Amino acid sequence: MINFQYLRTTTAKSALALLSKDKNSKFLAGGTNLIDLMKRGVTAPEKLVDINHVPLKQIEQIGDKIVIGALASNTAVAENAIIKEKLPLLAMALNAGASAQLRNVATVGGNMMQRTRCGYFYDTEMPCNKRQPGSGCGALGGFNRMHAIFGTSDKCIAVHPSDMCVALIALDTIVVLASVKGERKISFKDFHRLAGDTPQLDNNLKADEMIIRLEISVNNLAKNSYYLKVRDRASYAFALVSVAAGMEISNNKITAIRLAMGGVAHKPWRLTASEDFLKGKEPSIENFKQAAKLAMTGAKGFGENDFKLQMAPNSIIEALTVAKSKA
Repeated sequence: MINFQYLRTTTAKSALALLSKDKNSKFLAGGTNLIDLMKRGVTAPEKLVDINHVPLKQIEQIGDKIVIGALASNTAVAENAIIKEKLPLLAMALNAGASAQLRNVATVGGNMMQRTRCGYFYDTEMPCNKRQPGSGCGALGGFNRMHAIFGTSDKCIAVHPSDMCVALIALDTIVVLASVKGERKISFKDFHRLAGDTPQLDNNLKADEMIIRLEISVNNLAKNSYYLKVRDRASYAFALVSVAAGMEISNNKITAIRLAMGGVAHKPWRLTASEDFLKGKEPSIENFKQAAKLAMTGAKGFGENDFKLQMAPNSIIEALTVAKSKA
């Protein structure tokens, strides 16, 4: 780890001012991913701007929207009464992630910004286009059990590691970003990027911006929501495949449906074709199977992760079945 300058700020305005002066600086919140990357030599910021004292930890309902500050901890969000009552899918996803100790310090904004856990990305002796563009992708012909089956490119097949983000894309979350010029809002589905030819770019956050808050419209999916995470062990393990499912069921018909997957793509993967198919239909196992089949359009394995081609649709069916059973 190289020497770096440490600064602390107490307002978003001053944090952004510091960022605009030095593009090789990084914001430090929980540090649960950033510090690991610095220790491994994957990233080497010359300046760390500690933003933990910036007042962005709110969790509240304003009108028909639930607002979550970027510095709210994962634990605070998961245990918040409003979240558990109205957005249980988000609470379930958060509680499935990492460990209790990490959730206590990890922040919402940091969770969104975390980088892939691909072993080739973390090993600076190995080729990785994400870490060093143009060096190649070691995972393509190497150990790729954890890797993507959707939206891949010949430059990168890494997956996004977050559980929280899978729930957030399913909930049609809006991300509020700020720069010295003011605020802008983007849909959560547009925040993260597929690898394409620029795998080094994880998201569409501009170099002079910071995440301020999330806004989630209140919905009627709470009763029939479920987050399924398939992993190698019950704690502190990243998803092989995960599914966020939320349904509104009325008169034995699905009147609203949200589906997303994790562990399968470079970004949280929304299953819009499956949603469109299920809306207006009965929540039957036959329809769930057809929706799962539709979800697999374009899926491709790379050898050691071929098992995901069967695990993914089976997981979709299971998540929908459990969500329905709560009716």
